Amino acid sequence: MSSIVVTGGAGFVGSHLVDRLVLDGHDVLVLDNLSTGRMDNLEHARRTPDRLLRFQRCDLVDPAAAPLIIHARPEVVFHLAAQLDVRRSVEDPVHDATVNILGTIQLLEACRAAGTRKIVFASSGGTIYGEPTADALPIAEDHDGHPVSPYGAAKRAAEEYLHVYQALYGLDWTSLALGNVYGPRQDPRGEAGVVSIFGARMLAGHGVTIYGDGSQTRDFVYVDDVVQAMMQSMQHGSRLRCNIATGRQTSVSALYDQLVELTGYDQDPYFAPERPGELAHIALDIRRASRALEWRPWTDLPRGLASTLEWLKGNPGR
Repeated sequence: MSSIVVTGGAGFVGSHLVDRLVLDGHDVLVLDNLSTGRMDNLEHARRTPDRLLRFQRCDLVDPAAAPLIIHARPEVVFHLAAQLDVRRSVEDPVHDATVNILGTIQLLEACRAAGTRKIVFASSGGTIYGEPTADALPIAEDHDGHPVSPYGAAKRAAEEYLHVYQALYGLDWTSLALGNVYGPRQDPRGEAGVVSIFGARMLAGHGVTIYGDGSQTRDFVYVDDVVQAMMQSMQHGSRLRCNIATGRQTSVSALYDQLVELTGYDQDPYFAPERPGELAHIALDIRRASRALEWRPWTDLPRGLASTLEWLKGNPGR
């Protein structure tokens, strides 16, 4: 059993990670400002008997956050807290940088003071590599493209600070460049929220909007597979960025069609103009994760979508 801190632990991915950590017997402190996270996401973990789970509502840019981390003296910190919306980063890059860069530096300083062994960082495989050409897909970790959104730039900057703190203080790290994560509890306000947005609106019989012509592609990866990669990163992947995805492209139109088949939805989508800062195509090469983390995804898209829809049916208010 280890002492673990999870920033953003009441969010979509973070709460699934907390469930797993608590199940495995770890002492977990969740830090979340609840700007997008929800306390009911932690309901399952909080019901687990004989486990120690603590929650503190705070923002990483708040000076009060560092003493909490230092007092907990975590062996490993999972850093998932972030401003997640690409569109908002374009509209307000200063706010994005404040949360995603300055918040990360504050966290690293606290980890240094706490004697933390390792930080596992949730990066963004959909934004840090820029707009790749078709022949470059799937993108490997050494791709030399540049981000086209402030969000992607902030994630790249945070990775550079991981390098700095390892060099200066020996703080180990692994950065996980996540594909478009989907599954139960998905927050539709993040970039990857298309699955929950489409699914919830179809189940309710409401209209569905596709931005662009629907040909844009994403690499959708199921949340349980992502959690497994994070768990593997506690002991593997030292000083590496690893792509966590499937290596396969799925167009937005193809995703729409699969959800139509699963829900019986009978309306045509509404097409709206593309939104600035979003990529046309992305898929991630996962060979490094396979080698370094001993990880591969095991949930195919149809099974993952069916599980997500089942959760949406049981949680219509979400």
